[in-house]
Amino acid sequence: MKTKIWIALLALYIVWGSTYLGIRFAVESIPPFFHAGIRFLVSGLILVIWQRAAGIPMPTRKQWISLAIIGNLLLLGGNGLVAWAEQTIPSGIAALIIGAIPMFLVITEAFRPGGIKPNRWTFLGLLIGFIGIFILISPTELTGGTKLDSLGIGALLFACVFWSLGSVYSKHADLPKSSLMSTGGQMLMGSVGLFVVSMVSGELGGWEVSLVTAKSAWGLLYLIFIGSLVGFVSYGWLLQNAPISLVATYAYVNPIVAVLLGNWLADEPLEPRIWLAAAIIVGSVMFINRSRSGVQKEAKKNEEEEVVAVAE
Repeated sequence: MKTKIWIALLALYIVWGSTYLGIRFAVESIPPFFHAGIRFLVSGLILVIWQRAAGIPMPTRKQWISLAIIGNLLLLGGNGLVAWAEQTIPSGIAALIIGAIPMFLVITEAFRPGGIKPNRWTFLGLLIGFIGIFILISPTELTGGTKLDSLGIGALLFACVFWSLGSVYSKHADLPKSSLMSTGGQMLMGSVGLFVVSMVSGELGGWEVSLVTAKSAWGLLYLIFIGSLVGFVSYGWLLQNAPISLVATYAYVNPIVAVLLGNWLADEPLEPRIWLAAAIIVGSVMFINRSRSGVQKEAKKNEEEEVVAVAE
């Protein structure tokens, strides 16, 4: 069992870490929102058909509404903006910024009615993490290195916000019991939003299928069959067979894998400030996750004590 767990974990490290480079290759000749729509439409259909064949019931009408909200927050607002940003932002830097999502999750959860409020250690982790992001995206005259497109950076930061909103909402939404059916449904509903934005934004104007390069086509196929399917299946299996603390390490490893792959396969810059920012951001995320774990345990303990007091 241990061997299977580490094989699945290694697959998750590499697969989800490599999707940022896959996106960069895909959007070189395929419009970003359109490419993401195709990716999640095909992946979603495969997952839903697979789960139906296994006897899993289809989502209810109420569940489809929840899936539509989550799918569009995560895949349109999250992944769609990442794809759009990677037209001008190196894939490794995009991965580092998106790797800071746990920081945004803390803030989103804090503002949710009844949500968990961060303690002083979590605040410290947030401060350190945002310093890391500042080092990564700050003007070149302050830190030197490659100048980054401000619109692309803004899109990535908004992607973090949308992903955080979708993640927090999903914790209390009415969803199918099967995680794979839920994921497939989110992909299908998210693909609808992606196609709508693709048409409304006019990104398909003047674009033809004949313009798609082999690199972009292979990038899209990789994202569909490896990034979406192998990645999510590995993740779902790990959640059932491995400690959650071990599974969560993918969030620390993926950005580093993305930075290295971007440098090796796409000649993306690998400057000292990128390594410094990576160390600070990943370190702060680890610190925040540990602090949040302590806060959650304390909150649970307080609830149990209140129940005992009432019972007495």
